[in-house]
Amino acid sequence: MVRFLARRLAYMFIAFLCISLVTFMLMKMAPGSFFNANFQVNGVSAVAGSYGVSPQVMDALIKYYHLNDPWYVQWWYYVHGFLTWHMGTSFEYPGTRTVTIIDTAFPFSVRLALMAVATGVIIAIPIGVTAAMRENGWMDVGLMFFAMLGTSLPAYLVAVLLIVLFALWLHLLPVIGFTHPQDFILPVLSLALPMVGALSRYLRNSLIDSLHSEYVTGVIAKGGSLSRAVWRHALRNSLLPMITVVGPQLAGLMTGTVFIEEIFDLPGLGHYFVGAANVRDYPLIMDSALLYATVILAMNLLVDLTYGLFDPRIRRAGDLG
Repeated sequence: MVRFLARRLAYMFIAFLCISLVTFMLMKMAPGSFFNANFQVNGVSAVAGSYGVSPQVMDALIKYYHLNDPWYVQWWYYVHGFLTWHMGTSFEYPGTRTVTIIDTAFPFSVRLALMAVATGVIIAIPIGVTAAMRENGWMDVGLMFFAMLGTSLPAYLVAVLLIVLFALWLHLLPVIGFTHPQDFILPVLSLALPMVGALSRYLRNSLIDSLHSEYVTGVIAKGGSLSRAVWRHALRNSLLPMITVVGPQLAGLMTGTVFIEEIFDLPGLGHYFVGAANVRDYPLIMDSALLYATVILAMNLLVDLTYGLFDPRIRRAGDLG
């Protein structure tokens, strides 16, 4: 276990550095910048005039953000600040450290993602179990058709359809707001419904394999019902492939609620990330991207560790990789 964790943590750190470097390069290659991409050519005075500050203030800002330093110094400035949790100050929000924005906005995105994953799992389990118990029947075909249809629809399109149905036509749910429980129904469903298809299909296929195994056949031969064999024996083993999907899904939702937060005007980190990308707020872009990368890497590790909780064969083998 110790060797496994040490190996995985080393891989995660290397991946983290690679992601940070690629993000930094792409950010710098994007046209335009908050302080003018060519301030070295135009001169500090010209840029200072365009932003309505003195050349001394602009020169201090350039030095503070290391914009005149070599690229590797700038890159390490962001990486070191994130690793030590001493992040820089946002361009767009002067005087506000990016860690303050993250501390305020990211928990909201996490709560939204957790609610969406929980809703998706709750809906997907009965769908997958029902389809597996009626393998190749009309209900199995129908449920998997709608599951495939849901998987092919992006979350923002599902959000638009839900808004049209429940807000514009039926006038049952609000579109904008985040203070009351009903305000979260449409955003959560918009994120949960696309993942229901993938989760239910993974569970259905895994459960069918378990139902054809010898231990389930033995349970039924001893007089147990199919429902008892499914819920008491087969379902536990069939959850492993579903866990493989849930972990990345949760990480993806934590880091990919951008469109939903924009559509429903929710104050999550995705909302700030879009604004930062539009105005080239380098500190907020880098710190948000590094946080997203860390969450995804950590969730993948957590999925591997969770395998041992559900499969005793993995615990006995002592190898989670």
